[in-house]
Amino acid sequence: EWDRWLLMGLIGTAVGMLGFLIHQIIDSLIKLKWDLVENYLQVSKRKSDGNIHMTWLCALGLGLAMVVLSSGSVLFICPAGSPSGLPEIIGYLNGTSIQHLFNIKTFLGTFVSCVLAVASGLFCGPEGPMIHLGALLGCGLSQLQSDTLGIHLPIFTRFRNSADKRSFITAGAGAGIASVFRAPVGGLLFTLEEVSSFWDIRLAWQTFFCCLMATFTTDLLSSSLYGFVYRGHFGFFEAEKRIIFWNLLDMNVLAFIPTILLGMLGGLLGALFVSLNIKINKSRMQFFNSIPKLSLRKTIKLLETVLILTLLMFCISLCLFLCVAAAALLMENGKQGITYLFKRGTHEEFGYTSLCSALAFYFILSCWTAGSAVSSGLVIPMLYTGALYGRIIGLTLVSIFGVQTNEYGAWIDPGLFAAIGAASFFSGVSRLTISLTVIMVSMLS
Repeated sequence: EWDRWLLMGLIGTAVGMLGFLIHQIIDSLIKLKWDLVENYLQVSKRKSDGNIHMTWLCALGLGLAMVVLSSGSVLFICPAGSPSGLPEIIGYLNGTSIQHLFNIKTFLGTFVSCVLAVASGLFCGPEGPMIHLGALLGCGLSQLQSDTLGIHLPIFTRFRNSADKRSFITAGAGAGIASVFRAPVGGLLFTLEEVSSFWDIRLAWQTFFCCLMATFTTDLLSSSLYGFVYRGHFGFFEAEKRIIFWNLLDMNVLAFIPTILLGMLGGLLGALFVSLNIKINKSRMQFFNSIPKLSLRKTIKLLETVLILTLLMFCISLCLFLCVAAAALLMENGKQGITYLFKRGTHEEFGYTSLCSALAFYFILSCWTAGSAVSSGLVIPMLYTGALYGRIIGLTLVSIFGVQTNEYGAWIDPGLFAAIGAASFFSGVSRLTISLTVIMVSMLS
């Protein structure tokens, strides 16, 4: 079995490198976008004609350019890459045959669409596409053949059967989620709980090894490079880059009351999100199926993503006039925004108006974005939405009991309840329990 373990290690390493590359490109594109907007604003100020409307149009134009390229790559290059790929992977691993799901065009189209969609500012994340890309690497590296490229290498030929192919795809999908969250156990449990129905103990150990290699590779590369610039810290895993809560809070039995409330709220809002998303996608399918011409149908799908981003920018501009803090929450990169909401000791940094406004806009627009013609994931929107209403509950407790500095009242912290709210909404939408708990513990401690 040495060759099977070797392939699992290679798949994990490749997925880890891909995860590092995706995050680096997304961060670089976001920085480039806002640097261009900032430079434009400074030039306008020097000319004494600083026009906030033109600056807004500049930001909108850059976002729209990314969205058009993102949507175009899945509509005209790889339709199998839209929108997230996770349902297709689950369907394939449970016996459904889907054309063009594991070819090189789907890989390239999904990769390009994912990084551009997240960097554009749409309310989405790279997690779903990363699972799809991990499964693609698991398939490609295990089979070592491609009809598109005309490659048929004469090694590892004994794995060219449906059972082994399915095992390597399962491991690649788990490595994808492990690379995103730096959670190898979470990646294993995710594949067991959500992805595959065909399982045995040998596959469990091999998938765990694959997830370990993916996490280690991503961490190793991230330790030395940031924005593709070498920092000279190769192999030094900085704690503040990984751990959001430095130490665990001493808990009071009273904390379980708002926790139960958040769990119920997560289930109700999660059910509402799923129900609303199903209705939106049914209406979307009926509308597009009524258009007989394929080229026109694809063009309108592309215009829908443009409309979503335009409405998002309009909501941000509206919040700039009504509540600047809400605009800051909506403009912030999803991963960074979640970190702000989880931050402890910031009891009164965000008020009710900013949190409620951001929650309303984020809930609706993320629900609309899910299923549109871009390769995107739902994990970041789920965590962000839950963190917003969790922080509202935490802020309510602060309003009732005040800011507590003693050890018995330290649990009354909006950042703590933001984390609990994020887990509750994630669970309410995805119906995950065990793997979600492990992923959240890996993120927070």
